[in-house]
Amino acid sequence: MFTKLTTYFKETRLEMKKVNWPTRPETLRYTITVIAVSLGVAAILGAFDFVFTSLLQLFV
Repeated sequence: MFTKLTTYFKETRLEMKKVNWPTRPETLRYTITVIAVSLGVAAILGAFDFVFTSLLQLFV
């Protein structure tokens, strides 16, 4: 039982060493991109909501 668990953790550690981790500038760039896209989508959805709410109030 413990040998399988030990083997699992050893193999996991070896695989984690093979991972190509992003550099700090890459991480910062990706983070800024995600935030910018999220804000853009939120603005578009907010605009649609405003337009449809305004149109609905005209008809009701």
